Amino acid sequence: MRIKNGYKRPPIDKGTTILTAKPYAYVLRSSYRKDRCDYCLQSGKLSKCSACQCVYYCNRSCQQDAWSIHKTECPKLKKVLPKIVPDMARLMTRVIIKLSRGGGDETGYYSEKSYRKFKDLMSHYSDIKKDEKRMEHFMCLYNILNELFEDEPIPSNVELLAIYGRICINSFNIFDLDMNSIGVGIYLGPSIIDHSCLPNAVATFEGSTIIIRTIQDLPCLDWSQIRLSYIDVLKTTEDRRTELQSSYYFWCNCKRCEEPELTTRAVMCSNKACTHPCSPDEGICENCGTVFPDKFKETFDEISDFTAYHLQSMKDTAYLDVSKVCLKKQEGVLHPLNVQHVQTLQSAFVSAISLQHWEEAESYAKRLINGYLTYYGEIHPLTGILYLMMGKIQLYVEKSKQALETLKIAKSILIITHGEKHTLVRESLKPLLHQAIMEVM
Repeated sequence: MRIKNGYKRPPIDKGTTILTAKPYAYVLRSSYRKDRCDYCLQSGKLSKCSACQCVYYCNRSCQQDAWSIHKTECPKLKKVLPKIVPDMARLMTRVIIKLSRGGGDETGYYSEKSYRKFKDLMSHYSDIKKDEKRMEHFMCLYNILNELFEDEPIPSNVELLAIYGRICINSFNIFDLDMNSIGVGIYLGPSIIDHSCLPNAVATFEGSTIIIRTIQDLPCLDWSQIRLSYIDVLKTTEDRRTELQSSYYFWCNCKRCEEPELTTRAVMCSNKACTHPCSPDEGICENCGTVFPDKFKETFDEISDFTAYHLQSMKDTAYLDVSKVCLKKQEGVLHPLNVQHVQTLQSAFVSAISLQHWEEAESYAKRLINGYLTYYGEIHPLTGILYLMMGKIQLYVEKSKQALETLKIAKSILIITHGEKHTLVRESLKPLLHQAIMEVM
């Protein structure tokens, strides 16, 4: 136990909720505006706002709760119809409206006595001023904001750029139960948490409420030591560092980034009896001494470039036939834990589900597990959800015994990452577990 000011701070077990927070401001992504309530973010039967014809609500209660902000936003959205306001411009609009009403004094507590206000969030103003792409984006948003606010007073250019910077650096993607990004929000208290590619905590959501839970046992609750991952870590160290540098203006030196990479760009050993991940640059397996064929490096580079091109083309929509072509080319060359191979399996899994090819989807899920355990870790929301989805598929294809074992693993993970009371556990996992138990009996 750590002692501070004579008070012993107790240890924190993994699976402990250390912070929950409502958003300071948030928006539903425009791509979901007809599918989800603009206020509670839930899907279902929706009704359109009769004034702006742009946002949808699931009931009158949500519409009334949203009105405090939407009544000012509504005529602005209506003014630019049929154009849809970009998500970032809409989030900036909501922040501007909130600040104009005294929202600068709102506090977000992350401990009993410690809190943050909007002005406390880092803006990286000087970095953004030197960032050509970000400044180009900001100028586009500036023009949109001028159109939305027209003759109304808005913050100065300097103030607007600071608002833009605080949103860029501190916003959280809001995820649904399947870990799809459905919105973006600013959370004052949670913004205190720094990044690591080997996090000891994770963020999940109930609607727009963020929940921070530990995934490791900790000696005490020390906010200077709590870490979330700001990005998807299913990437090479080079790609992670590049993304963090361009998005958040820091060079990551976490333990994972500092240690040598063994698998991210690994190739298969030419000796089929050897499963050691090999470097494509060495030309020989350091484990068994097998020498690679001539021009193996050229073959690897060609397949890697081919895969990278198609993964980028499938960034928004995964295609099963394209994924299969990539996987076929990768056979015997890319190691099963090579990042590109795992990403391709991920794409194949998602597209197989969308096409309701259940047997294929189960096969891809099984092949994905080792990749998820390697890059996300045993205790991670995405790992838990992969097991949950695989168990659900196994139930559907009448593999009840396998489904029960898979869903038990899902439970052991999701109880830590989400907790017993989370909607995912209560309404998805537990009914599936009950069904599996009944079918096995």
